[in-house]
Amino acid sequence: MTFTNTPVTRLVVLGLVSASIGASLLDMKHYTYILISPHLVLFAAMSLYNLRTVERMWGSRKYASFLVVTSLITSIVPPALMVVLRPLAPSLFNYMPAGLTPVIFAVLAQFHAMVPHMYKYRIATSSAPPTTEPFTGLTLSDKSYQYALALHLSLLQWPGSLVGAAAGWVVGQAWRGGLLPAALVTWRLPGWMVGVKTQRSGAEFEQLRRRLEGENATATGAGAAGVSTGVDAGGSGGGEQQRQQQQQDGDRRRTMGQQIVDQFREAL
Repeated sequence: MTFTNTPVTRLVVLGLVSASIGASLLDMKHYTYILISPHLVLFAAMSLYNLRTVERMWGSRKYASFLVVTSLITSIVPPALMVVLRPLAPSLFNYMPAGLTPVIFAVLAQFHAMVPHMYKYRIATSSAPPTTEPFTGLTLSDKSYQYALALHLSLLQWPGSLVGAAAGWVVGQAWRGGLLPAALVTWRLPGWMVGVKTQRSGAEFEQLRRRLEGENATATGAGAAGVSTGVDAGGSGGGEQQRQQQQQDGDRRRTMGQQIVDQFREAL
């Protein structure tokens, strides 16, 4: 129950809380479209914290890219919906609160589809067994309280927050269903922005490891040749076989994909 392996979630939660405290201390609430209250920030931070499993399953780079893309889309879609709904009730659909509610519901859509429930339980309103009456009640799971937190967040500034939550859920489902442009779905932030090492560093490390293994094999072969002084040609042939065996052992430790890449690198 920590932020282990979730640096993006930790950054977003701490940034949300810090921005709320800073706006209160610096008397900057009137510059925002939303009333920054501890109650609202608390539920937003709790929702993000509970959804950190998505980052662990996706990885920080994909998760951060998803947050950036959904933030851009949800900054356009909910206001457009409010413009469409405003003629129905001008007094209700005339205010679009700011905040991370649409983004949180986009992440919640991924959480709903990816993370299975661990157990279910029932809240019964019928008589306790043994009884002949059919069961009446509500069946819940270990994920229900996370949905309840998100639902409460969507109702804090109704109806604008509810429209934003619905738009975020639709955007999240569109992302998962492949309805968004492929360029948005496959786009990724640079790895260095989330602390991910590039593949080039891994390739350089692999080359260094192979070179060290080759030097060790050469030194071992030279030492064996020095010790076997006065031995006939059959002994030197045995040393050659030993070096070949060591090289084969080094190749065996590498994966098939690495060996294929090395073959292409040597050909070029």
